[in-house]
Amino acid sequence: MREILLVRFGEVFLKGQNRPFFMKKLMDHIRQAVRPVNGRVWMSEGRFYVSDFTDMDECIRRVTRVFGVHSVSPAIEMDKDDFGAICEQAAKMMEPLSGTFKVLARRSDKRFPLTSIGLSQEIGGRLAEAFPDVTVDVHHPDYTVYVEVRDRAAYVHGPAEPGAGGLPTGVGGRAMLLLSGGIDSPVAGY
Repeated sequence: MREILLVRFGEVFLKGQNRPFFMKKLMDHIRQAVRPVNGRVWMSEGRFYVSDFTDMDECIRRVTRVFGVHSVSPAIEMDKDDFGAICEQAAKMMEPLSGTFKVLARRSDKRFPLTSIGLSQEIGGRLAEAFPDVTVDVHHPDYTVYVEVRDRAAYVHGPAEPGAGGLPTGVGGRAMLLLSGGIDSPVAGY
């Protein structure tokens, strides 16, 4: 079990044959951003992961400022075969909360015995038993616990921090921005 960051990207998927070039640029920019906090970056199953950082908050701040990053989630990477530990970690995330919650689970590893819906129901049921003062609301919850079961591991996390979005810096060629005296020009350029 270890703390990592799940880094999602958006528009890079649209770029067809240029995609490997865009992905390499994005990987390089993320690596450069996390170098001061000693982060290790790798890609697997359509996501970038950052681990071994010295300061999580600073690492999140740095990664969310990288153009091309859609969102970042601080997560706990766990052994996917230990379902009890996954439920315990979800419960730890719920401890300080009150109000309503839901569990949103995704299972990309089709060999995992529970379906995505079954996983959500099982973990949600255990959380409802553990926290009787908190109620389930699947339509408008105050808090969502995310569980992802992938080929390599399981990841438990809360809401994502939005990133800068767009395309990675350095892949779009040259551009020019004309600035007027108002605030709208630099905002549009950003």
